[in-house]
Amino acid sequence: MEFTYTLLLQITLLMSLKGVTSWLSENENFTLLSSCPKTCDGIQIEYPFGIGTNCSYAVGFNLTCSYDSDPPRLLLGDGNIQVRNFDIQEGLVYIESPYATLNADSQFNTTSLINLENLPFSFGLDSVDWESGNRYKYRYRYSGNNILAVAGCSAIANIVNLTDNSTIDTCFTICSTINTSTTEQGYLFNDTYCEIYLDPAKFSQLSWAIQLTRLDGNLDHMIVNSSSSIMAIIYNFDGITIDDDFQNFINNRNRTGMMVSLDWYFNDHSTCREAKKRTHTYACRSHNSECSDVLFEDASYLNETIGYRCRCSLNYVGNPYLPDGCQLDNFTSIPAKDCQTKCGNVTISFPFGLKQGCYRDKYFALICNETSNPPTLLLDEGFVVSKISLKEGQLEENISIPDYYLYSSSHFTSLKEQRIMNWIIANQSCKDAAKDNTTFACNHEHSSCLDVKNVGYRCICKDGYDGNPYLPLSNNGCQDINECHYSSPKVCTGDCINTEGNYSCICPPGTFGDPYRGACLSHKRNSLLLGVILGASIGASLLLFCVTLIIVGKKWKHRNQQKIKKRNFVRNHGLLLQQLISTSDQIEERTSVFSLEEIEKATNNFDETRVLGRGGHGIVYKGILSDQRVVAIKKSKIVKTSEIDQFINEVAVLSQINHRNVVKLLGCCLETEVPLLIYEFISNGTLSDHLHVSQDESKLSWDDRLRIASESAGALAYLHSAASMSVFHRDVKSSNILLDDTFKAKVSDFGASRFIPLDQTHIVTAIHVTFGYIDPEYYQTSQLTEKSDVYSFGIILLELLTGKKPIFSTKNGLQQNLAMNFLRATRENTLLDLVEDRVLQEGTKQEFLEISSLIEICLNLKGTKRPTMKEVEYKLQSMRKVRMKKKGVCILEGNEDAECLLSMSSHSSSQMVDEISQGNSRNYTFEKELMWSQNCPR
Repeated sequence: MEFTYTLLLQITLLMSLKGVTSWLSENENFTLLSSCPKTCDGIQIEYPFGIGTNCSYAVGFNLTCSYDSDPPRLLLGDGNIQVRNFDIQEGLVYIESPYATLNADSQFNTTSLINLENLPFSFGLDSVDWESGNRYKYRYRYSGNNILAVAGCSAIANIVNLTDNSTIDTCFTICSTINTSTTEQGYLFNDTYCEIYLDPAKFSQLSWAIQLTRLDGNLDHMIVNSSSSIMAIIYNFDGITIDDDFQNFINNRNRTGMMVSLDWYFNDHSTCREAKKRTHTYACRSHNSECSDVLFEDASYLNETIGYRCRCSLNYVGNPYLPDGCQLDNFTSIPAKDCQTKCGNVTISFPFGLKQGCYRDKYFALICNETSNPPTLLLDEGFVVSKISLKEGQLEENISIPDYYLYSSSHFTSLKEQRIMNWIIANQSCKDAAKDNTTFACNHEHSSCLDVKNVGYRCICKDGYDGNPYLPLSNNGCQDINECHYSSPKVCTGDCINTEGNYSCICPPGTFGDPYRGACLSHKRNSLLLGVILGASIGASLLLFCVTLIIVGKKWKHRNQQKIKKRNFVRNHGLLLQQLISTSDQIEERTSVFSLEEIEKATNNFDETRVLGRGGHGIVYKGILSDQRVVAIKKSKIVKTSEIDQFINEVAVLSQINHRNVVKLLGCCLETEVPLLIYEFISNGTLSDHLHVSQDESKLSWDDRLRIASESAGALAYLHSAASMSVFHRDVKSSNILLDDTFKAKVSDFGASRFIPLDQTHIVTAIHVTFGYIDPEYYQTSQLTEKSDVYSFGIILLELLTGKKPIFSTKNGLQQNLAMNFLRATRENTLLDLVEDRVLQEGTKQEFLEISSLIEICLNLKGTKRPTMKEVEYKLQSMRKVRMKKKGVCILEGNEDAECLLSMSSHSSSQMVDEISQGNSRNYTFEKELMWSQNCPR
């Protein structure tokens, strides 16, 4: 049995050695044909790329030198993608920038830009280290600097995936004008340039087309329908010289200097492990090369690898795809004997040095500035080195602060500040670095390797040794420490004997004991009595220590919890909120500060079964307070200063609002690291949930939709004009309108809202709104006005009318803008095609015309031409009352008497909308439209 096992082991070893020998043989025997062209139009061609048979690694890496122009062009494969340059070290190929144009007489154009299907190229790759299970960028320099730039006036550019015909990203330019007098015309907006950053997470390995569409000037008289050409180009942005190159392309369509960078990889096998099994096709042929699995940057899991890449090992440079292609890059393991070891007062220790042959590699090169007095030691001419610490792996710099920074009355005349820079030998672990003894820094006698926070390694002397761990023993490396020279009085109470790398300690003759921990005792003493006394003392002390530790531990834990709660209270602006409550009787009556204990009890310690919903910024729990009130508790996920500011802003806004259609804030909890808000519980979800049903038709009737729109408009009108201080919501959308059991609307989420002083009509603030609801004027000027909320509310009216989302997908997968579709349908008299089927059956054509007119003026590009929210509320109330009158139903609002609407004034709804659109909305009063003649029966 033992013989059989030994035989099998020998056979396995022989097969393994045979495989390794075969791999080494095949790689050493590989030679590139001398007849393979080395250049084309001055571009250096390196393997695995090549021109001609057996000159490239495989299909996809073959090149063509086309002589159809002068000078000739270097093309990828047999296609028309022109190559500008290669970077073997970085794994990049630079191609000529593709572009598309829309002529002055055209309105729409689709141009295929680039096709990477079935080619080993991508706009961004990650590399996977399977030993650590981590994903990391393959290169030090990030390659994903490609952008799409669009130049022209009033254009929309869509990047389309030709595989599924879906829109990946969009940008647009707007040029619009405003009349400054009857004869003069001035520009309000003039953005003739936009760009899309080609994030590798979106654009990895895609076939693209660019759709260029000219904006229709008839949508609004302000839009300039320019007759000039519109141009779009993809290029690699370096932030320095590309501005001039792009301007040259706009003026002359000259693409000189403009390129696109592509990552390349080997896709014949999905992993390095599989590729190594096929030795005749394995690409990493150099002995000093490494293989890494690669995957697209948008891949969800590490096991979604698509191929592999090769690179030279650390401290090696060259071509990893050729035998002996990777060579050491000016590497020094032992410094020369004539190396300078001093610069001023600073001692220079290897691996650092002043000249080649004295430092390990170029990253450890220092400069000695002899012109200063005394001479100063510099790192990259920017960091003045005052000390080099091999043991700590640090460079230190002392910075003197001038006298004029100090107060004149101070007794001090100077001040020094210390900066410390940590360094490592290489960004490898000790395990990986030790595989190559040629470059491993810690392979000297008495040296050991230390992993540094998962970012690299450095060397230290072993215990019992001191010196330079990067040098051998003969070159002042790690020397033995004589511990008895300084350790004996403290550590050894007996006789100390030095040993190699350690020491020993013994009691003198005639004594006994532990000379390392205690004293050496004489044999003549009564050892029994001493033992009893010593044992009793130790036992009593240990018991007292344990009791004291338990008491102190409980008190410390309680005090620490109180400190944490107090610190969280202060950090969450608790003092500011207390001051706000104390200065306003109205807030004190409505807002409470809850303790963490009460909130934990209400949510069963934040049980997962109490979760109502999860969003991008937090979680909402359902809670039951001690007084049996059902509440909703909002808890943020991430603690940031900006989110804490939004929290206190939402408290401030909601605390001063008292309206039946605004969600009521009951209080907050400030004792947690994450601030908590306690609202009244709204049980029926959001308006968006009821409108955008995935399969079935929405259950909201046309009457319910008019009522919800009217209630929401009333809440926003209250915020704009009826509150003690005007409040602009800034994030009006259907998902922020909650519905209770009776489908009553409740406006919520005031984290982005802003107070507006009475003497101001707008404020300048950063853009904060959901895409699809954003006011174009606010987007262009950053000036937030009450009309910004009006525009967003107009989008909600569109959702109520059509049942579609602001950005929705058609049957063929294209993304469409609801507002633009509405304006186009209005212009082409096809509005009824957009109306949802249920709404179309329940409503009337007159109602659709009236509400579409209201939506159209709400979506006006010029804010001053939009109505106020109060006017929108009156219009919606008017439509509801007319509709209810036809049904013989009364509308009850608040505590007012119920009245029936009998007739309308001579002004029709359409006339009213016309007056608003003509700029007379401020003078128009919606109440004048209604006539009341009798009370409804009680």
